[in-house]
Amino acid sequence: MASFSFRTQGVCSQEISFELDGQGKVHDVQFVGGCPGNLTAISKLVEGADAKQVAALLKGNDCAGKGTSCADQLARALEQAVNK
Repeated sequence: MASFSFRTQGVCSQEISFELDGQGKVHDVQFVGGCPGNLTAISKLVEGADAKQVAALLKGNDCAGKGTSCADQLARALEQAVNK
């Protein structure tokens, strides 16, 4: 598995870490900071899911007019990881 770390921008969480297996499945998503209940739920929901599908689903989600959200930041992080 490959490990990734992403510094977030414009949201309450400061960092997202996760792993991708050889088939592009998402594992062990962890957020530093942010809303613990919501972010733990997101982590559970995406566990084992296809990274490209998760990114497509979460990309563009907005939090309080910020133009981004923790979910959107995860989508951006996954896109970067998949394209490496």
